[in-house]
Amino acid sequence: MPTLTRRGFASLAASGFAYAQQATAPNPNTAEQRRGTMPETLPFEGPLTFKRSDVAPKVMPFPMTQVRITKSEFKEIADANRAYMDRLPEDRLVHNFRRNAGLASSATPLGGWEKYSGASSELRGHFTGHYLSACALGYASTGDAAIKAKGDAIVADLAKCQASLSEGYLSAFPTEWFQRLDARKPVWAPFYTYHKIMAGMLDMHTLAGNKQALEVVQGMAAWADAYTASKSEAHMQDILNTEYGGMNEVLYNLHLVTGDERWARAGDRFTKKVFFNPLALRRDELRGLHVNTHIPQVIGAARRYQVSGDMRFHDVADYFWHEVVEARSYVTTGTSNGEGWLAPPRMLAAELKRDVSTAECCCSYNMLKLTRDLYSWSADPRYFDYYERALYNHRLGTIRTDTGATQYYLSLTPGAWKTFGSEDQSFWCCTGTGVEEYSKLNDSIYWKDARGVYVNLFIASELNWAEKGFRLKQQTTFPDVPSTTLLITADKAVALALNLRIPEWCSDAAVKVNGKRTDASASPGSYLTLNRLWKTGDRIEMELPMQLRTEAMPDDVLTQAVLYGPIVLAADLGIKGLRPNLLTGVSVPRVDSVGAVKIPALDFAAIKPGAKPLEFQMGAQQLMPLNRIFDRRYTVYFQRPA
Repeated sequence: MPTLTRRGFASLAASGFAYAQQATAPNPNTAEQRRGTMPETLPFEGPLTFKRSDVAPKVMPFPMTQVRITKSEFKEIADANRAYMDRLPEDRLVHNFRRNAGLASSATPLGGWEKYSGASSELRGHFTGHYLSACALGYASTGDAAIKAKGDAIVADLAKCQASLSEGYLSAFPTEWFQRLDARKPVWAPFYTYHKIMAGMLDMHTLAGNKQALEVVQGMAAWADAYTASKSEAHMQDILNTEYGGMNEVLYNLHLVTGDERWARAGDRFTKKVFFNPLALRRDELRGLHVNTHIPQVIGAARRYQVSGDMRFHDVADYFWHEVVEARSYVTTGTSNGEGWLAPPRMLAAELKRDVSTAECCCSYNMLKLTRDLYSWSADPRYFDYYERALYNHRLGTIRTDTGATQYYLSLTPGAWKTFGSEDQSFWCCTGTGVEEYSKLNDSIYWKDARGVYVNLFIASELNWAEKGFRLKQQTTFPDVPSTTLLITADKAVALALNLRIPEWCSDAAVKVNGKRTDASASPGSYLTLNRLWKTGDRIEMELPMQLRTEAMPDDVLTQAVLYGPIVLAADLGIKGLRPNLLTGVSVPRVDSVGAVKIPALDFAAIKPGAKPLEFQMGAQQLMPLNRIFDRRYTVYFQRPA
């Protein structure tokens, strides 16, 4: 039976990435055995000094304006997300900001985490920041002027709120909450929320051309700069023990847009040294941390490396990614339990028994962002083995195409089911990252360097490289049919390299050019590169046959999941105990509240193809992609008989 007896991707481990090694097997290359003793001088000690020195990426994604998704499940999801965004009125999205600024508003307040009062209200305003980013991303992805106009209207209204406050401050909650943060009194993540609003404004400027948004975000940055500059180094480090999300990233991004080093220096004050030092030393001290607010901090570290060349920040991002992917992620690539890392690395089977709130969706959103950064530094296609698996298994199946509603957790506890947010009474953090995620599904399909194009995802789409007069149309129904066809149109014959990703799960890919099988070959987890003079009518056909395989938990080789190519399969366990109120508006699917359901044992040899693509039968038990199971109980993990 083709079983991976460790977590992680075989191609990464085989190439010297030490982080994928099995926890129970002694290995001198594991991070734990390499680290030795803590040095006397820590990598991050004392004040940081920023000096601009850009690191040139090896590859860059094509701008979203040059890529369009065509008819596919991705297009259906993007349309469902857009329809949901359309149903949220602008006046409701700015209501809490206007109220906080003392301006009149007669709008119906939003509920859930956007309530003006109550236990969850200390994150109010976060969704509006996400919404602005989604407007900008949606405009860049589709050219839809209506969604840009809605974003522009929100920016203009929030600018009025900012003008009614002082010193550039803008939020849906008062500055007193930052005073509580300064006094080290309980408060729920004011900088985390402030970051979402800043990021939304900056996205509206960079992706939608809104000049007013740049003025607003610089005002917000000036307030944050003044607030943090007034703190001692020790006090600021203490403040950072409260969630602060991606403040470092947005300030570095603002520096990139404006060239003003003031913003980069302000970003440096959000370097959480107690978190970064172990990572720079390749030590996993993640246990006990809140996951979704620490991944953005590492994205900020990646940005700091890109604008300064400081290898300390590179090492933080590089080690963190590999440790999370190889030691703290389930088969879907999802990570976290109850929003935290609760156990030592590679103790994942035990986590399933602890809680049902595994794999928060925000974490997947942010890990995909970090993956893009690391891939841009190396052009290593194996990052896209991870990206592809996350996209198909933790993103496609966590939105409903009938409502556009998204999930909080994608529970992997056997017998769980999917729950989704309500129309206007949830607004979880994952509701916010959801509207962003499904507004930018075209952002990573095609990448480029000076020599040519990288085809990293098999999604029906069109690329228009206008500068070279080169257009590429990808026709595919992948993964239902494991193949794709690339059609070339060129204003005139153009010489460039087409780099086709050969996934790590595909051992016998075949490529034809204009009907003739190419002599070129590439191993799984690499690129097959076609260098030639391309002209209109050229046609590339890729066959990507998929196979069934299993993947075991690192701490329990008898707990296994089943995959077909990159697709995680789940057993349909029926509807026992499910009620409508368990499927909508509930963040955590409580398995113990509806009674036990029988989990089938794994009989790999009995698995046979079913009646539809990607569906299988294991005796009487149906298996199908996790991303296509809705309103049903399921299991991803099975017990294999000893």
